[in-house]
Amino acid sequence: MQLGTRWRAHSPAPSSLSQDVVSHILEVEKDLQGLTQDTTTWFWTLTYLENRPVVQLDDGTTIRVSPDGEITISQEG
Repeated sequence: MQLGTRWRAHSPAPSSLSQDVVSHILEVEKDLQGLTQDTTTWFWTLTYLENRPVVQLDDGTTIRVSPDGEITISQEG
C-alpha cells in the first residue's frame, strides 16, 4: 500500500484522481449534506493499493477501484 494524501471533505479532490473517482466522491459529499451532524471537519484519505486508488472518509465510507476499473462505494467499520 502506498500513502497518498488527506484533504478536507467538501473541498477539491487531488488532481491525480480520475474524474470517475471524483464523481463518486461528490456523490458521497452530496449525501453528507442531508446529515444533521457537522461533517465540515471530516477528511478524505487517499491511498493506493496495487496502484489503484482507495479513498476513505473519516466515517468509514470507502471508494475503491477494482482491477477491471469498476468503482464501488462501501461502508467499512
